[in-house]
Amino acid sequence: MAEMAKAELTPSQKAAAVIVSLGAEKASLLYQFMDASDLEILTLEVARLGLLDAAQTEAVLTEFYQACLTNKAVTEGGLEYARTVLEKAFGQQTALALLEKVTKSLKNREFAFLDKADIKSLYSALQNERPQTMALVLAYVDPDKAAGVIEQLPPDRQVKVVEAIATMESASPTAIKIVEADMERKFSNITTSSSVKVGGIDYVAGIMNNLDRSSEKSIFDLLSVNNEELADEIRKRMFVFEDIVTMDDRSVQRVLRDCDPRDLVLSLKTANTEVANKLFGNMSARMAETIRDDLEITTNVRMKDVEDAQQRIVGIIRDLEERNEIVILKGGKDDIIA
Repeated sequence: MAEMAKAELTPSQKAAAVIVSLGAEKASLLYQFMDASDLEILTLEVARLGLLDAAQTEAVLTEFYQACLTNKAVTEGGLEYARTVLEKAFGQQTALALLEKVTKSLKNREFAFLDKADIKSLYSALQNERPQTMALVLAYVDPDKAAGVIEQLPPDRQVKVVEAIATMESASPTAIKIVEADMERKFSNITTSSSVKVGGIDYVAGIMNNLDRSSEKSIFDLLSVNNEELADEIRKRMFVFEDIVTMDDRSVQRVLRDCDPRDLVLSLKTANTEVANKLFGNMSARMAETIRDDLEITTNVRMKDVEDAQQRIVGIIRDLEERNEIVILKGGKDDIIA
């Protein structure tokens, strides 16, 4: 497919491309080491793959080779040995990127069965567990999935779980095995052999970034009462709508270019004076006049619509930051050079 050649391949499609490139005989040797569910997914992707151009095939095979070399180096000599090998082979920048991937993979080996559990199943399995147990399990899933579970909890449980995740540092193999054994009948059995860093403030900030705005506000309100220092520290690691006032004018102007005018109108319905002044101060006179006029005639707005609009704007800000088009100061730790 011509579209396939142009689009970024998913991990499953890349695996299918490697299988096709190896040929049937060598591919069959790999199949012997794969479980049934992975075989089913891979076979389906191979059938769908279509045609890839030479450049994209070469890129996939290069990535596969780098991954193989990385895992081999880590397994044989540990992370520091792997760093030396990879820097010599690919240079410092590529080596760091490869090591980041494999380190994340190693961490996620525990509770790997959670990758296949949906939010509904996770919530059903965890809703009656102690906050500390929920924190341990959620620390091993993607932030958006953890957020989906936390959103369904009552406010008092939400804050207890968030606080437990944020203050978690490490979990012993024994503790993880006990929790895994309890989850076995619901998901699968995974064993663990070493202590790993889980949870922490950075991780809980990632969860908060994926929560709906109502849950985010509720958690911060309660957490500020119970543990104001922790609430402030989490806020420093994430970005909320009100933090627009901390952005430099050039970044705000860049954000406004991508915002839907309707979202700006809705978001300003409950915005404080500082946020409103920051936004209006970076609009053109014509745009500001239009937004102000629309604000006057926009009435009877649901709070959920306002919060959703604010969340979409925050999403644009986070996306632009990830693409390095704007800079967000977090916790006063970043120095900006003009």
